[in-house]
Formats: sequence, C-alpha cells, structure tokens
Amino acid sequence: MNPETFHQLIKQVTDHIGPRTLDKTLQNDLNTAFPAGGSVYNDIVTACKTGVAEGWMCQYEGGGIRYGRVIKPAESLNGYSVDVVDMNDLAGPHHRHPNGEIDLIMPIDEGAEFDGHPAGWLVYGPDTAHSPTVRKGRALVLYLLPQGAIEFTRR
Repeated sequence: MNPETFHQLIKQVTDHIGPRTLDKTLQNDLNTAFPAGGSVYNDIVTACKTGVAEGWMCQYEGGGIRYGRVIKPAESLNGYSVDVVDMNDLAGPHHRHPNGEIDLIMPIDEGAEFDGHPAGWLVYGPDTAHSPTVRKGRALVLYLLPQGAIEFTRR
C-alpha cells in the first residue's frame, strides 16, 4: 500500500458518490454499497492501518489526536480531500463543514464509536458543525471533505 494505491481505492467511493447531496440518503447508500466488514471497507481499514504504521498517514499530533491530510482536493476524486485521524476516547476541536463531511468510522478497539456511531459511514450535510468525539476506545476516522473545506471554530 502506498499513497497512489490508496488514492485509487478512495476513488471507488468518490466515483460512487458523484455529485450527490450530502445527506442521510447518501449515508444509507454508502453503508449499503460499502458496508462495515465488506471488501472495500476492509481494504480501506487495512490501507489506513498500513499508512499510519508507515508514517504517511496521521503524521501530525496535537491534543492527543494523530491526524493528517492524505490527499488534497482532487478532481479525480470529484473535488474531495481525504484526511485521516487516530483518536482514543476524546473529543477533537470543534469545526464547521461548509460543504458537508463524509466520515468512515474504523474502530480499532471493538465497540469504539465516533459521534455515537459504530463502524461504517456517517454523513454530515452542508453547514453542519461538531466536536468530533471518539468514545469506548480507539478508532481511525477517514474524512472526505468537498473542496477540502473545513472551518475550525472557537467554542
């Protein structure tokens, strides 16, 4: 696994998403098309674990969170950027999603949840905000951000 191969793996997902609206319908579709435990999901989990271990993912650390942008907004990914974070029982910095956010939750510890959700896909629509929170253990979370847009806020 390397960044180029990872890009092609994520392209399968962003090609499926296309220009659709980021909403609960898309969330349900992603969980059906690429379910937790399915082959694409498992390939992404393996790629992320490898990337973290090799140091080309989550190369930064702050506030107990390892993080990093793996892919800048790319036309080949329908304008999405890709970030991956490694969190263990904590809340991250509050931020707003001007264009929405698509999350892939990958528990490392059995039962770990992100924003109250188990393994799988979670979609936040445009102009939503949250303090990303992992509870019940450690999880990797992959973020797809349209045009890479994210605004960190003070709370």
